[in-house]
Amino acid sequence: MTGFIGSMVGLERAVLPKFAETTFGLNTHSAILSFIVAFGLAKSLANLVMGQLSVRFTRKQLLLAGWLFALPVPWLLIYAQNWWWVIGANLLLGVNQGLAWTSSIVMTIDLVGEKNRGMAMGINEFAGYLAVGLASFLAGYIASTTGEITFAFVPGLIFSLAGILLAKFVVRDTKAHVQAEAAISKVPFLASVWKDTTWRHINLGPVTLNGFVTKINDGALWGLLPLVLAAKGYSMVEIGLLAGIYPAVWGIGQLFTGKMGDSYSRKLLLCLGMLLQGVGIAALFFTSLFTLMLLSLATVGIGTALVYPTFLTLVADNTHPVQRSQSLGIFRFWRDFGYVAGALAAGYFSDNFGAEVVLLGSGLVTIGACVFSAVRMCQHPVTDVAQHQSRNA
Repeated sequence: MTGFIGSMVGLERAVLPKFAETTFGLNTHSAILSFIVAFGLAKSLANLVMGQLSVRFTRKQLLLAGWLFALPVPWLLIYAQNWWWVIGANLLLGVNQGLAWTSSIVMTIDLVGEKNRGMAMGINEFAGYLAVGLASFLAGYIASTTGEITFAFVPGLIFSLAGILLAKFVVRDTKAHVQAEAAISKVPFLASVWKDTTWRHINLGPVTLNGFVTKINDGALWGLLPLVLAAKGYSMVEIGLLAGIYPAVWGIGQLFTGKMGDSYSRKLLLCLGMLLQGVGIAALFFTSLFTLMLLSLATVGIGTALVYPTFLTLVADNTHPVQRSQSLGIFRFWRDFGYVAGALAAGYFSDNFGAEVVLLGSGLVTIGACVFSAVRMCQHPVTDVAQHQSRNA
């Protein structure tokens, strides 16, 4: 299920910026990145709504609703008459990703309980982001071999239909698992799920910040990397490979990094991952060589693989099962709002200073977030209300 969710967004990663230039004549980075702003805003709000709606509706109902929003997306991209069609498609895609992916994550956590939670998140994220990378390469290959970028969106017709059928006829709801875990959980209730997840909790606050920064990076790479590579003379196949290697390494790596979170300090994995992300992105500023760019993007992928399952397990570790879906929805709201902030900042600064400068700045911000988290976070989940309150005070 998560693989099909990732495939829907992966189809855009290598080809949509070039689609904007060649088909619609957009020539400023701000205009081209507008589709990421639309996607990020819709996805972040859908994450937030999913967390709140999970109190009233089942996970399965929300999963199916998310997939229904995906159905028109490839049609809009294939038959787009102007750039507003693309913006509309990305608004729908954002809702799809927010509802469906958040539902799949929450359901996975519900099923597995506390034991091997990191490994379960690693498997979930592996499926999704490996699919992002593979679909990105597939889209680049189709566009290159056919000479028609719109053909790259045709596989989305199959992915969206498969997601709807799986959600309707195969997936079962996980409400009973939540009730069973809530009965024995020792994690205290958060006084304010919004405030604690956003900034106040000693562990949840830094996790949310790092998620936000990670998506700033992802938005900048998504929107600017194909343009940077094209300016350096790379072909569509090479751009597809380089744009896909980062999410592919990110996806495959989570098979291992998720399990590592069950054995080693999750704080350590988070800080190390943010450091690798920052160094890898900043290194893109200093090279034009294919091999070095491949290595830098693989480093970003490794760093992202370290933090992604760690983000989710830290949120689950530090929230009561009853509040988990709300907290995850709020975390993912702020995390994916990084798409919006990253695309807006990347558009402005790249138009004025160049795209490569934006990548260098993103790397430095990421290293700063790493240092902040190393100072603020504690090594273990806060399971005592008094301890939590004294730390906040």
